[in-house]
Amino acid sequence: MNSAGRIAVLASGRGSNFEALCTSDLGGASVVLLASDNPSSGAMLKARRLGVESIPFDPGPGRSRVSPEAEKSLADLLVSKSVDLVCLAGFMRVLGGALLESFAGRILNIHPSLLPAFPGLHAQAQAVAHGVKVSGCTVHYVDSGTDTGPIVLQAAVPVLGSDTADSLAERILQEEHRILPEAVRLHLGCRIRIDGRIVKSRIPDGPA
Repeated sequence: MNSAGRIAVLASGRGSNFEALCTSDLGGASVVLLASDNPSSGAMLKARRLGVESIPFDPGPGRSRVSPEAEKSLADLLVSKSVDLVCLAGFMRVLGGALLESFAGRILNIHPSLLPAFPGLHAQAQAVAHGVKVSGCTVHYVDSGTDTGPIVLQAAVPVLGSDTADSLAERILQEEHRILPEAVRLHLGCRIRIDGRIVKSRIPDGPA
């Protein structure tokens, strides 16, 4: 199926998943916009280098959420850009209003754990502290909760006895770069459907 589409990415940090999306085969789709709540983020620098339009925005006074006013402005901007899919790639704030309404079922997030284990911040440190033997990453649809939306893809990463949060994070990141573009291809290619909170594939299960 034709998976052409216009993708906007929201990012707060260094932007490696943003770059992975920009440089991956997305089946005819393309990243057309980066929006960041951190104007000095690495993601903003990468966008300029890659020739992708980048827009900083003020998320409001809260430390962990985007204010309703800021979210409405952001949603209006993405609609005006004819965005088909929004990807949260290292975006460190919770959404809860206009963006979820305007892009219901069209927002994907990448999280560095095997959800529902270790939602929220510092997932890799949580995994190490709990002594789990396997962690990984998850691409899921975004809902009004914190990392609670329907799961699209997951990839497992072994946790080594010598791991720190940083070393585990780096190995998980390699899998994030793989499964986020794959989830985008599946979504925009209409190759998945949501049944309740279960995401079902229209193709045979893959290795992810």
